Amino acid sequence: MCPLFSNLKEILVLSHFEYTRFQRTYRIKLRENSKGSSMPHYRLTYFQLRGRAETARYIFAYHGIKYEDNRIEWSDWPNIKPTLTFRQVPILEVDGVVINQSAAIARYLARETGLAGNTNLEQAQVDAIADTINDFMNLFPWTEKDQTLKQKMIEDVFINNSNLYLDGIENLLGDKMWFVGDSVTWADFHWAVCSITLTNLKADVLCSHPKLLSLKERVEELPSIAIWIKQRPNTVF
Repeated sequence: MCPLFSNLKEILVLSHFEYTRFQRTYRIKLRENSKGSSMPHYRLTYFQLRGRAETARYIFAYHGIKYEDNRIEWSDWPNIKPTLTFRQVPILEVDGVVINQSAAIARYLARETGLAGNTNLEQAQVDAIADTINDFMNLFPWTEKDQTLKQKMIEDVFINNSNLYLDGIENLLGDKMWFVGDSVTWADFHWAVCSITLTNLKADVLCSHPKLLSLKERVEELPSIAIWIKQRPNTVF
């Protein structure tokens, strides 16, 4: 493709992203006004990591929604853990109401902000993709303390499972810009977040999956997401 037209296409695509985001943000404002109240107070609690809270942070960042990013230091965790109902994070507090489970948090925020899919069928597709990504990520031995054994287990996951999952996820994307519909959803955010972790574990894991790599890059090039990535704390996971 001629470079001029290639650049024009990128400009038009980004313009569409911003217009779509404007529409969603406008709908959020209308919903606030119709309720006669302001945006809820959000408090997201997790460790000083991207991990299971980062997809929610992407949703907040994409819409410029203010929230309290409560990051727990490891030294404080033994005292905080017993105070939590299920002894785990992340949790999201919405005006004091607690939501557990990272996927439930992301789905709630996505529905509130127009990132869940435009129809019930699209929402089911988005959820299925995110759940499949989680199935793959949950195969990794995150809690194994023996580092030699842990590395061996990670290698085994990549050898035995990566093609099955990554081929399937890439097939769901196909030649589309986004996983579902004609605009970004939280499933795209979730993939972008998890793919960072995957490439940290195995640098070349996406070399044989160029469409998934391109999707990661498209998400990271969204202006509000790019700003968040630049300013967020730098952590390994």
